[in-house]
Amino acid sequence: MNTPFELSLIAPAKLNLFLHINGRRDDGYHELETLFTFLNYGDELHFKLSTDTLISISGDTNGIALTDNLIYKAALLLQTHCKVNLGAKINLTKRLPMGGGVGGGSSDAASTLLALNTLWNTALSLDELADLGLKLGADVPVFIKGKSAIAHGIGEQLEYLELPPKWYCVVFPNQHVSTAQIFTHPDLKRDTPKLSGDWQQQILTNDCEPLVKKLCPEVEKTLQWLLKYAPSKMTGTGSCCFVEFASQVQAQDVLANLPHTWQGFIASSVSTSPAHTELAAIIDK
Repeated sequence: MNTPFELSLIAPAKLNLFLHINGRRDDGYHELETLFTFLNYGDELHFKLSTDTLISISGDTNGIALTDNLIYKAALLLQTHCKVNLGAKINLTKRLPMGGGVGGGSSDAASTLLALNTLWNTALSLDELADLGLKLGADVPVFIKGKSAIAHGIGEQLEYLELPPKWYCVVFPNQHVSTAQIFTHPDLKRDTPKLSGDWQQQILTNDCEPLVKKLCPEVEKTLQWLLKYAPSKMTGTGSCCFVEFASQVQAQDVLANLPHTWQGFIASSVSTSPAHTELAAIIDK
């Protein structure tokens, strides 16, 4: 293939269909088990090659300082690791809420590594990119690998599986939940036994949900409201909540009736990340 001069990639949302916390390690990280699925909806990133070494970010940066931006950190990490003498102009269209538990920042970082690995022709394997991504956050490797998976360990040990496609209505109650606050809170449940046997035959929960509901009553209100339509769940450390359906029409009905104080979107799940699907199409050109 000819290396492209510019490209666009989606940075998809993820949902945690369950999240069990099995214990806390001496280094402060948590042992967990969680099921990730990707949605065909997310942020959009446009990358343009530059011949100097500067990395710039424009668009919906929400006032985050460049050096604190995970997109910049990902680009700089790859540039430094591979001793790249090129730069990139990156534009972000932000659709996923910050602090919503749908993986926006981690997904942006992963799509940045995937895109610049192509633009800069650094030719790292997905395993090498995932190892780099782990330095940016525990959720980054699953976005880089791009397959639905049960994650073990601190989230880096991935067991891939195919899931039947579903439609989801995802609701953001306009509350930002700090992942760090949840995982350092003394009241967080940390003693769920590890899965054994067929996970589909077991009771699956989100161990962060009781604490988040206590700290953020709007999340509990959202979960209760969604119960009118289907069993409701919270993703990650919140605050986004979701319900699952077999059809788009059912999901659209929930969105149409959403209270005006909340935001939401509908999307279908996909077993392969849209970032990977788009990148494959670009490479095959």
